[in-house]
Amino acid sequence: MNNMNDDTICALATPPGVSAIAMVRLSGPEAFSIADKVFVAKDGGALAEGQPNTIHYGNIIENDTAIDEVMASIFRNPHSYTGEDTIEISCHGSPYIQDQLLQVLIRAGACMAKPGEFTQRAFLNGKMDLSRAEAVADLIESNSASSHRLAMQHIKGGFAKDIQALREQLVNFASLVELELDFSEEDVEFANRDELTALLNKISTSLEALADSFSIGNVIRNGVPVTIAGAPNVGKSTLMNALLNEDRAIVSEIPGTTRDYLEDNLIIDGMLFRFADTAGIREANDSIEQQGISKTMEKMGQSQLILYLFDAGNEDKASVLRALQDVNKEGNTTVIAVLNKMDLNPGDEVRARFDGLENAVFISAKNSENIDGLKQVLVGLA
Repeated sequence: MNNMNDDTICALATPPGVSAIAMVRLSGPEAFSIADKVFVAKDGGALAEGQPNTIHYGNIIENDTAIDEVMASIFRNPHSYTGEDTIEISCHGSPYIQDQLLQVLIRAGACMAKPGEFTQRAFLNGKMDLSRAEAVADLIESNSASSHRLAMQHIKGGFAKDIQALREQLVNFASLVELELDFSEEDVEFANRDELTALLNKISTSLEALADSFSIGNVIRNGVPVTIAGAPNVGKSTLMNALLNEDRAIVSEIPGTTRDYLEDNLIIDGMLFRFADTAGIREANDSIEQQGISKTMEKMGQSQLILYLFDAGNEDKASVLRALQDVNKEGNTTVIAVLNKMDLNPGDEVRARFDGLENAVFISAKNSENIDGLKQVLVGLA
């Protein structure tokens, strides 16, 4: 093994707080000797004599005082998460018991693990590469089906396999080119120039795709940022409440009610979206509203998608197009025109005014009409 630190470390491996069961992990060269100082098995046997991948029932005892009844699972190097001798002690989930168990192990010779140190040791001991080590944190923090799938793909080595395949091809051709240099006076070609050019083009394309996947992966992990924007009193806060299916934002008929942006998350078809309800865009009447509108413009610039709301009864296709062009002058953000208040403007005549308007969605936020349709548009464009 290639340990940079010979300390035996311990830490709580489950979230802190009250629970039915908690688990403390002990890993390092002295894991068994430390555990046997405090663990007394019901069958009288020592953990150091136990078979790998077995579970043992007993008590944690210090100075003849029982701390808790526990189950101890043993894993011998290199067949453990860290690649070291590892013992995982399952105890009752009282915060007091968790703390006492850690203190007992530390007094017996263990050190408190630093954040991420178990995974660091797994990486240093060759149990996983760097991309898989990073994926462990992503998996723990995954909050949607898409972020979970991405983390699982990386843990299984999907990203690492792509990089390894590219590396092997490059090393192979580099060796052939180097061989030609050694025999340059013989005027012999070992590397096919057409194959080399094709490989370099393929690698360039693959690297560009991997670089582009970073932004996609970042969105999957952190959620798709969506700004709900539009003029005052077009129903932005009502739409926010309809999307979340709760009264999250204050709704008022008075224009300019929203002075600051309000954020909340929603998972749609396994994908996380981060919605921001913003102040209405207009000529501000006071400095506070000006600041709110300034924050609206800032959030729009940070968003991947913008839901730009219009009162369907007060607009036409030309006015909507002008507003969309003003809000997305650089053309690097997807803007969805949301024609709201269809409960006040029913019929095909209103829809006909906006015929041909790309990505237009007709809704009634007040009645939650076609909110599911809007969600599907979001998923399709994310």
